[in-house]
Amino acid sequence: MTEGESSGKMPAFRLSLEEAAGSIGNFGTVLPIVLGVALVSDVNLGQILLFFGIWYILTGVIYQIPVPVEPMKAMGAIVIAEGLLYNEIVTAGMLIGVFTLLIGVFGGMRFMRDRIPEYVIRGIQLGLALVLLKTATPFILKDLFFAFLGIGIIVIFLLAGTRRQIPNLSALVVILIGIGAAVTSTGVPEAHMIEPLRLTLPSLSTVPAATWQLVIPQIPLVLTNATLATALLAHDLYKKNIEPDRLAITIGTMNLISVPLGGFPMCHGAGGLAAHYRFGARTGMGNVIGGIILIGAALFFASPAAIQSIPPGVFAALLVFVAIELAKNALKTDSMVITAIMGAVAVLSSMTIAFLAGLAMAWILHIRTSRSGNTGST
Repeated sequence: MTEGESSGKMPAFRLSLEEAAGSIGNFGTVLPIVLGVALVSDVNLGQILLFFGIWYILTGVIYQIPVPVEPMKAMGAIVIAEGLLYNEIVTAGMLIGVFTLLIGVFGGMRFMRDRIPEYVIRGIQLGLALVLLKTATPFILKDLFFAFLGIGIIVIFLLAGTRRQIPNLSALVVILIGIGAAVTSTGVPEAHMIEPLRLTLPSLSTVPAATWQLVIPQIPLVLTNATLATALLAHDLYKKNIEPDRLAITIGTMNLISVPLGGFPMCHGAGGLAAHYRFGARTGMGNVIGGIILIGAALFFASPAAIQSIPPGVFAALLVFVAIELAKNALKTDSMVITAIMGAVAVLSSMTIAFLAGLAMAWILHIRTSRSGNTGST
């Protein structure tokens, strides 16, 4: 036990099995998206994973808790659905990188945090939890055996942890079972060396389409889940005060550096933070370990076939429990009705519509409260 742990304060970095287990807790969110993008577009999976690994390590060092690095979900879903090419992805990533960097540098997130009610942010958390459950459902139906095996393992570890001091290694066990099943069915994957990095600059001709198709749908998630909700959850889970503007700056920096060299647009996220916490990561070491794993996969085993051979039920089990952790924190809202409505709108429509609906309801509630206050004072 370290001095920090004995005094009740968690050290900035802790090397343990819990950190190793928690380091891969968010892989169930990251891998399905980047794999889907790699399968339908002309991006390079090795280069994508390389930059995820690098930034995982750097954010662990910067924030000293496992602040996640994950693909921008709205962009990923649209790229997968429409098979967009890398030129459009580069343009969108650079545009949103400039946007988030500027808004962070000039204190824009602090301005929005002071004006967006907490229950709207909780609504985004609940919406994301429901979207993750929706995302997990096809994986479960496609692979019932490994999905329920994984969920069962996670439940056993949770129950054991409440009765005895047993570290939550469930994510590590589930991933190892998935890798074992993949090796059994397809054999040990051959080494697949990463291609050299190349610089790709955005084209002005792709700006209108990239802005409309990718940037605009992603911005509400960046402003809420990737920054405001992540900062709020960092305080909930880790008692760590992180300024949302600081998160916006790292998001902008990550994208401006990585996307032109082969990376996919990336951000932070409350779901990923909940995943690392759920599976045991408590310090920046969780990110460092996860980053090393991703870099290793990028350099030698980043063929889509290698990752695709892991049973989909493995990803489903991880997604289900990430969603549960996120929903638990979303229910700390001070307006259950608005939060619940936002969650329903998110899963039935989109996170963008849910965010706008939450703002509209907050505005209506503010008007009604102001009028009733004025009436009471006359």
